[in-house]
Amino acid sequence: MSLYGGVEAGGTKFVCIVAGGPGDIREEVRFPTTTPDETLSRTIKFFSNYMRDNEEKLEAIGVACFGPVDLDKASPTYGFITSTPKPGWANTDVVARIEKALNVPVAFDTDVNGAAVGEGKWGAAQGLSNFIYLTIGTGIGGGAIVDGKPIHGLVHPEMGHIMLAQDVEKDPFEGYCPFHGTCFEGLCSGPALQAHWGKPAQDLDADHPAWQLEAHYIAEALHIFVTVLSPQRIILGGGVMQQAHLFPLIREKVKASLNGYVQSPAILEEIDAYIVPPGLGNRAGVLGALALAQGM
Repeated sequence: MSLYGGVEAGGTKFVCIVAGGPGDIREEVRFPTTTPDETLSRTIKFFSNYMRDNEEKLEAIGVACFGPVDLDKASPTYGFITSTPKPGWANTDVVARIEKALNVPVAFDTDVNGAAVGEGKWGAAQGLSNFIYLTIGTGIGGGAIVDGKPIHGLVHPEMGHIMLAQDVEKDPFEGYCPFHGTCFEGLCSGPALQAHWGKPAQDLDADHPAWQLEAHYIAEALHIFVTVLSPQRIILGGGVMQQAHLFPLIREKVKASLNGYVQSPAILEEIDAYIVPPGLGNRAGVLGALALAQGM
């Protein structure tokens, strides 16, 4: 069986695997995201040691990366992390460094596009050609698959930074996003919840008023995505969505918000199967990176 590498390059941690597929993971490592030099050196060392010790060559390596990133192959900064707010990582060349060190082709995309590709291949979106994967956690990002391929466009989608219709009389929170204040990420990410309510999301009781407001804002964002992209399914991952009680609240509010306008049984009758958690669970990112490598 051909072997591939996968790198979930997150702002908090990197996860690297060598595998033939989800059921054939040969080796795995995870480590904190520190400086670019230290983190990428550890990534390269992991794959280099595997190929040396096992006398096996990898067909390709996929990197599903935090961003923003440059995905334009004609650009001189293709494969770079660009204007990220993560200290020290702006203008970091990821792809060329790994390719040069390992002499292995590298597939590169956003972390959420990678997770979406993985969910389409092995997870909750199998058999679908148009769907969305959203992560709601430390940040908020979305990957959209249209006609079987992730959208890139001008740069790549930044679904976490759409502006929502906040009622400041009911919710005067000024938001957490340093760029946009009360955008989707600024209102609904894990750090936003902590800043708003004074404690981490995991410490908020299921009946805390935070969750009704969180579900309201997430449903508002999903209303926009449904009407703009018409996805066949929406997958919600990330740390905040580990609060399982959020799913029924969001489904109810999305259905009420759309108010019968989108005439599809998927929403009118089967919304429990329309807005779903990832089929790959918390491995969606690294298995998505593996799927990127296999798709080269």
